[in-house]
Amino acid sequence: MNSPARHAVDHALSKVPELTLGFWIVKIAATTLGETGGDWVTMSLNLGYLVGTLIFLAAFVVLVAAQVRARQFHAYLYWATIVATTTLGTTLADFCDRSLGLGYPGGVAIIVVLLAASLAIWYRVGGTVSIESVATVRVEWFYWTTILFSQTLGTALGDWVAGDDRGGLGLGYEMGAAIFGAGLVVVGLLWLSRRVSRTALFWAAFVLTRPLGATLGDLLDKPLAQGGLEFSRFYASGILFAFMLACIMLIPQRAARRTSAV
Repeated sequence: MNSPARHAVDHALSKVPELTLGFWIVKIAATTLGETGGDWVTMSLNLGYLVGTLIFLAAFVVLVAAQVRARQFHAYLYWATIVATTTLGTTLADFCDRSLGLGYPGGVAIIVVLLAASLAIWYRVGGTVSIESVATVRVEWFYWTTILFSQTLGTALGDWVAGDDRGGLGLGYEMGAAIFGAGLVVVGLLWLSRRVSRTALFWAAFVLTRPLGATLGDLLDKPLAQGGLEFSRFYASGILFAFMLACIMLIPQRAARRTSAV
């Protein structure tokens, strides 16, 4: 490739946002919304985990298809798709852990395998799993599949640590949030040190923000007897949605630059 063309490739825009502090604030809000929203559909509306999973699966497919068809990064479309992965991840993890009777350890083990397989296949096909490479149809489908599995794993991890049934560790929602928050602090320090792969740290942080959001969501809407604050799932979801929307409007959302690694 000649120099001008190569320069154009290296500086082309990705279809995912730049990794800033604002990105992670919106991400945590989206994951918490996914927990309360998923529980509202499956529990408050009594639709069950299977029906809830099918509903959010349909939304996920439609939004990913729209994201793939888009020619450039659109903040509202991107974050709507992220919310679809968080709600689907919530109901899918609950369906595996509870409806299928796998328990939290079993659900975590299966989803870890799925996430590892998604990353391995993506890397084998594309040579990188960096988010800056998300600019082609094939890579986008790998990206969103991996995002979905990471969200589902995060939900399962949060339930496993906080829950006291189905093989859970029974540490409670507050302790669970503290543990995953501490994990994010460690990832952040490693990010600043620049001694560990930024791509590996991104996926670690993406997984860890999900159980943090899940435990925060459970803390908001679970009954007092179970250690929660017993807020209405509907109103909690509405407040989180308004907060997330305000963040998207007020915090700059810029497309990431592609890397020459792609």
